[in-house]
Amino acid sequence: MARRVTAVSLACLLAAGLIPPLPPDAAAAATGCASPSRPARPGPATPEDGGHGHHDALRLGPEPRTPYPADVGRVLAELDKRLQGREPPARVTVPVWVHILTDGVSGASTASVNAQLDALRAAYGGRLGGAATGVGFRLDGAQIVRHTGWFTDPMAHEEAMKTTLRKGGPETLNLYLAQLDGQVLGFSTYPYWYRDSPRLDGVVIDWRTLPGGTLANYNRGYTGVHEIGHWLGLFHTFENGCQSPGDGIADTSPAARPAKGCPGGAKDTCPQSGRDPVHNFMDYAHDRCMSEFTRGQGERMREMWVVYRDREPDAAASS
Repeated sequence: MARRVTAVSLACLLAAGLIPPLPPDAAAAATGCASPSRPARPGPATPEDGGHGHHDALRLGPEPRTPYPADVGRVLAELDKRLQGREPPARVTVPVWVHILTDGVSGASTASVNAQLDALRAAYGGRLGGAATGVGFRLDGAQIVRHTGWFTDPMAHEEAMKTTLRKGGPETLNLYLAQLDGQVLGFSTYPYWYRDSPRLDGVVIDWRTLPGGTLANYNRGYTGVHEIGHWLGLFHTFENGCQSPGDGIADTSPAARPAKGCPGGAKDTCPQSGRDPVHNFMDYAHDRCMSEFTRGQGERMREMWVVYRDREPDAAASS
């Protein structure tokens, strides 16, 4: 995204062929899309944006393309094929490594990192509203890395930074805390990219979005919640607008466009039943208005886990 920019849009990822899903660099080369570490310029203004391009640069940022309606369906078909009748575990625990980048002056504190982990556990545990997803988090390690270039421009230095710092395998969430340029708050890879681009796997967020951070409206830790949702396989709730299959989740109502600011719960932009899920963590509302995942999203993350991230599916299923 662009609180929330994803490494490359779903359309760029899949347009050159899906099975198996393309690594981000291959998709970019095949389709002419922006590479994962170079977001494209914002799209044209819409009436809802007030004629200024993306209506909330900090939240939306410059995403390269909007996915084609068929792309989510293709991902789901591939997921179903690889599940091969296996049931996802009722609960997964994600091991986490946190890489705290600094230029020697600025950077995240230990207290804010702990607060971010607490925010993840609360959000994914359903303690803020909505459903408990069955996803938990365990801090396996953290390191402070002084590197001015990586801290101030993690997009430009993504490959070098991640190649040097990354820990673990597909099951390990590597969370990089740096300072982005103000146009994006974070970016993530997707689970089905891991096989072809394991070094790039992980989530990068602006350290100022951690709980108590200095970015107004985005300082409760929910940028991390959102980006890690992508890392676990979720799409935006407004994916494909009002067109089927939307985001591929049955219990998230379709939305024609992202939420902006802090909308009321009566927002309804599609003719299908159900109001826009403006409080969902996979939308773009301000942090104070985000509070929930759905049961379907929890199940989808656990399905993605058993197919793409779990090294020991039998042990996970019995835990």
